[in-house]
Amino acid sequence: MAAASSATSVHDFTVKDSSGKDVDLSVYKGKVLLIVNVASQCGLTNSNYTELSQLYPKYKDQGFEILAFPCNQFGGQEPGTNDEIVQFACTRFKAEYPIFDKVDVNGNNVSPLYKFLKSSKGGLFGDSIKWNFSKFLVDKEGHVVDRYAPTTSPLSIEVTNSTVIHIPFVHVES
Repeated sequence: MAAASSATSVHDFTVKDSSGKDVDLSVYKGKVLLIVNVASQCGLTNSNYTELSQLYPKYKDQGFEILAFPCNQFGGQEPGTNDEIVQFACTRFKAEYPIFDKVDVNGNNVSPLYKFLKSSKGGLFGDSIKWNFSKFLVDKEGHVVDRYAPTTSPLSIEVTNSTVIHIPFVHVES
């Protein structure tokens, strides 16, 4: 696992899947990624999970992946186990994209991946993630292209980043 300071792309990281197995993010080279910190009991849960589950099947066969990282740092809104979180997302929202191990996105135990994401694209109020469903758009080379607020609709990302997420989105400029 790369340290966030020596990493040059998202592909330099290894994370844990919901079963605790290592996943080398280099397996996503050549794909556009939307990385999201998710929660099951947030006021933004229904809209975000619904739209993520609409976006994913539309583009998954064209080089697009959503990587969901559960996080319990905001109002304790993701208290469940990994199995409960996956069950919730897959049953209630038909999530077909990967859901990873629960992580911290801020603080002393921040996931190295999130440290890298935040240092690549600071938010409106600095680097901290402000709430559940913050989103990072990553190009095929693993570079962070954009960052979106929790209240940004996943479907609006498709519209505002037509060069990245729309069908020609697989032709992201390097």
